[in-house]
Amino acid sequence: MNPEPDAPIPAPQGKQGLRLRCGYGTDRGLRRETNEDSFIAADPVFAVADGMGGHEAGEVASGICVRTLAGIPQLAGGGRDATAGVVQQYLYAADEGIREATGSLAGTTLSGVVVVEQLGVAYWLVLNIGDSRTYRLSHGTLSQVSVDHSEVQELVDAGQITRAQAAVHPRRHVVTRALGSGDETEADFWLLPIEDGDRMLVCSDGLNGELDDDRIARILTSEADPQQAVDELIQAALRSGGRDNVTAIVVDAGLDAGPAAG
Repeated sequence: MNPEPDAPIPAPQGKQGLRLRCGYGTDRGLRRETNEDSFIAADPVFAVADGMGGHEAGEVASGICVRTLAGIPQLAGGGRDATAGVVQQYLYAADEGIREATGSLAGTTLSGVVVVEQLGVAYWLVLNIGDSRTYRLSHGTLSQVSVDHSEVQELVDAGQITRAQAAVHPRRHVVTRALGSGDETEADFWLLPIEDGDRMLVCSDGLNGELDDDRIARILTSEADPQQAVDELIQAALRSGGRDNVTAIVVDAGLDAGPAAG
């Protein structure tokens, strides 16, 4: 399912304007008995699912999620013509599959990017459900694209607590949307034109729960190689406590002169 870490990813035939390189990794962490994270890093899909439920049920939920996402026909063979509507239909299928497999006793978050091309222009189709995250490093500035579906994010949005308080809030891990459990199964989507030099980070909350955005930005800007950036992010999270499973994918984009560069 995944290419070799940090290997250049060739564009499909006729779409040579976009060059992608990626690195990825996952770690059980220092306190968890199992790793309930799953991920896919195969052009055009780069996504992380963080399972919830314990007793390996979370691992089942996250695994079903990424396998369903990988099975979208429009993405087969590196196709880049998927839409948010198509992706959401498969997320509904993943939700149903998780409920059948676990009796609605487990769920999973999902965040990531699907590379799509419309009229010769390349885009990041960012998707998110739950509190895993997708960040974009562009022109030296790191920004969180996804918005957490969590109780503490709702408190932040309401102005009742600050982002700093949210990072240590006792209910910071309570999500308000997930696949396989609860009532809210709709993902949020963003469509962002890909710019030359873009670096995308997709991670489970085991990473951003240990490292603040400034620390993440310093690592992403100091490590030019995407696989080395992933390795350093995971090691930094472990050194900071490693209280949860940690998964990260870093995707770098370059644009040549041609159709995909617009």
